Amino acid sequence: MTDSASTDFTRIDRAARSEKLPYAALLAFAMTGFIAILTETLPAGLLPQIGAGLGVSEVLAGQLVTLYALGSIVAAIPLTVATRGWPRRRVLLMTVGGFLVFNTITTFSSHYGLTLASRFLAGMAAGLSWGIMAGYARGIVPVHQQGRALAIAMLGTPVALSLGTPAGTWLGNLIGWRASFGIMSALALVLAAWIVIAVPDRPGQASAERLPLLQSLRLPGVRPVLLVVLTWMLGHNILYTYIAPFLMQVGLAERVDRVLLVFGLCSLVGIWIIGLLVDRWLRWLTLISLAVFAVTALVLALMSPSPWLIYACMAVWGLSFGGSATLLLTAAADSAGEHVDVVQAMLTTSWNVAIAGGGLFGGLLLARAGAMSFPWALLILSLIALATVWINVHHSFKPGRRVR
Repeated sequence: MTDSASTDFTRIDRAARSEKLPYAALLAFAMTGFIAILTETLPAGLLPQIGAGLGVSEVLAGQLVTLYALGSIVAAIPLTVATRGWPRRRVLLMTVGGFLVFNTITTFSSHYGLTLASRFLAGMAAGLSWGIMAGYARGIVPVHQQGRALAIAMLGTPVALSLGTPAGTWLGNLIGWRASFGIMSALALVLAAWIVIAVPDRPGQASAERLPLLQSLRLPGVRPVLLVVLTWMLGHNILYTYIAPFLMQVGLAERVDRVLLVFGLCSLVGIWIIGLLVDRWLRWLTLISLAVFAVTALVLALMSPSPWLIYACMAVWGLSFGGSATLLLTAAADSAGEHVDVVQAMLTTSWNVAIAGGGLFGGLLLARAGAMSFPWALLILSLIALATVWINVHHSFKPGRRVR
């Protein structure tokens, strides 16, 4: 072990003894997630401008989002496996450097093919970042604080979705889409310096400790967590992706932005609550979140829709969904033990597959059964996830408090 790494471990041990969370380091992880999500979603609100700038249709401009997601799906597992023996800070800096380089290319590129390639490579950087961040964040705190640490480290995702994406769209309309991507590059540069200063290093996994990929998948509890990820996130993304046509059916077509703002703000409250309690009640919080999600879907399916009912359901949906990443990442990490990075990469891939599946199956439902069929699909998927959590009590979703 190098002198630098020894110094970093000394810092971690001191933090553990003082019971104080390393907020500067954890917020650097949150900022990484914020940049990853905002880099992915920023084009969605600026498709007309991007299409005009690259000389393509809005449909082709929309493929900037698709290629980013595809890069993340393709790269998460193989890149995480390939780098699991490397020092963690080096890998994290590589991902942030990827955001810096590829967002800069997007900023200045006038060639559609080059822009697509840069988006795919930026997605690969994102896939690697999601594969390592959870294990890295948990590794710099004592066991009984790992859930809270993970909640802080994952805070960037709901902030980006609820506040960052609308703000990025507004800024892009104000100063241009290229300048918006330039700002993302500048944020990545600042973040790289922040990581060097504030984030302690961790060693990679020794070669003797590494499990082959399929053996990692066979670890007790891993497959149930991945099933919950697929079903819960698939249900969420069916409605979230097609929220506009759903709201059109209930007379709120002009209020999509307000409805999503309510959802996003309540998601922030949800992640705060989960962050406070996850180290004591992981199992019950997961069961309650899924049960609330199922009840919300049932209300949307059965009740005569009114604006206030929709707003109330969106608020409750946001509360139940906000902490989902913390709950699922914690359950996966508990199941994975020392093999957390590879399992987190599997979770990332499952999550992105669910996002893509939400677009696909939501589109099929919309075309064949209409938007009012969405709540029934959500109900079925949430009940499958709920049953999976309920029966997996020994490994994935264990009751009780984490030991010190």
